[in-house]
Amino acid sequence: MLNGLMMDSQLTITSIMKFADRVYSDSEIVSVTGTEGLHRYCYADAFARTRQLANALTASGIKSGDRVATLAWNDFRHLELYYGVSCSGAVCHTINPRLFPEQVEYIVNHAEDKLLFTDPMFLPLLETLQDEIGCVREIIVLTDDAHMPASGLANIQSYESYIGGQPDQFEWPDLAEDTASALCYTSGTTGNPKGVLYSHRSTVLHAYGGALPDSLNLSARDAILPVVPMFHVLGWGLPYAGPMVGAKLVLPGPKMGDGETLCDLINGEGVTLAAGVPTIWMALLDYLEKTNQTLPALDRVVVGGAACPASIMQGFRERHGVDVLHAWGMTETSPLGTMNTLKRGMEDLPEAELAAVRGKQGRPVFGVDLKIVAPDGQEQPWDGKSVGELKVRGPWVCSGYYKPDSDDSHDEEGWFGTGDVASIDERGFMQITDRTKDVIKSGGEWISSIDLENAAMDHPGVAEAAVIGLPHPKWTERPLLVVIRKEGKAVNAEELLASLDGKVAIWWIPDDVVFVDELPHTATGKLSKKDLRGQFKDYRFPEQ
Repeated sequence: MLNGLMMDSQLTITSIMKFADRVYSDSEIVSVTGTEGLHRYCYADAFARTRQLANALTASGIKSGDRVATLAWNDFRHLELYYGVSCSGAVCHTINPRLFPEQVEYIVNHAEDKLLFTDPMFLPLLETLQDEIGCVREIIVLTDDAHMPASGLANIQSYESYIGGQPDQFEWPDLAEDTASALCYTSGTTGNPKGVLYSHRSTVLHAYGGALPDSLNLSARDAILPVVPMFHVLGWGLPYAGPMVGAKLVLPGPKMGDGETLCDLINGEGVTLAAGVPTIWMALLDYLEKTNQTLPALDRVVVGGAACPASIMQGFRERHGVDVLHAWGMTETSPLGTMNTLKRGMEDLPEAELAAVRGKQGRPVFGVDLKIVAPDGQEQPWDGKSVGELKVRGPWVCSGYYKPDSDDSHDEEGWFGTGDVASIDERGFMQITDRTKDVIKSGGEWISSIDLENAAMDHPGVAEAAVIGLPHPKWTERPLLVVIRKEGKAVNAEELLASLDGKVAIWWIPDDVVFVDELPHTATGKLSKKDLRGQFKDYRFPEQ
């Protein structure tokens, strides 16, 4: 075998940081903070402070492989932690503060976090857990001394005092690219949360994949607004892909669900790309409609975490000229798996066909292999009709969980079973039709709860919709549609069910509609079908 004569440089997050610091030193990072208003500085400032942080971590006794936790929103200090922790050889462990306290306790202890960096607003949570998380030696609050809240926690100080006085030069270690860099836990809808341990190599390759033209199409001319929390799958990789290409970063802090703040940031900072879950974009569109404002700078919105209702896509395209891109991924896939960008010539398709294509989750990004398999293990064809469990593999897909109790998530060939039911068409566009545990089995046929939810969301009187399957004496299961009405709208069940006619198969149409004031969501903002089924466990359809 003849090897090529090329340099063997390691793919590390440190290389992204050093490149951005040298080539894009003047690119801006703008943050909404919880206590100090709007903060603005450049990459050069950020990475100088990151070197101070690395010195402080060393002084705290943090060694290679140690886990350092964060409980924080999207702001400049959290970004410094992303780089300072990982590039010093430790593991940046981002924790979702929306989890139940028992889950946070489990995650901290399972990861054996040595330090914990937190936004001030999460101190009450930590005060309830301080006797249960003995592995944590110090707690650092992401603020300055002037804004430090009173707390009964021991070994606590502000971030600015923690890094203050430290030199802004640091000799970064030469890390192997397979060194662990970050740790995220799944939301634990079944059993305890599971840890996914990323490497420097997987993170760099994921950033490359995300920046590609047929992915997020990122460049130094972009201003990126990650509305997805940085504790959720590492902010979908944007804190790495943005500096890799030199883009401006706009971080919304704790205001990511506030339509007015998002509108002001997008227009005030010239945001060209924003990324987040559907509920965020519904809130923004509602605010824009009420205030009669537009988004002249915004070019594209990336939607992931749940299927995007057609009404959101239409609202952005028709009223604001903004392209909406569906994406799919998981904690276990870093998360990018597929992106919905059109192939050449597809923009000339008839509007109805084009809308159907855009409603899919998209094509795999290079580096991610997909297949769908039937319950008997047989791989299904890419014909747009056959469905099966979606399986994935690739260099930024997990090969196993961190310290698992048991792990049957991968098959003998190393494919990861996602738990999603999907189809893939002849062009390579994948569409999630349901979760394996959420698909409705009625009379021997499958009904997609996601397709029903999307069809219901097309009604102008619907703010949010969920569909669950409930027991039926004749059909095994039948769908129940649970709806939140839009404010000021008086839609009724008969009108809503009639609106589904022609959009879905007639036997898919739910047997009943229930209107509620709120729907349960997981800690990552997804609809919690498990909780919804528990809420309606005693429900009976009208004919019963």
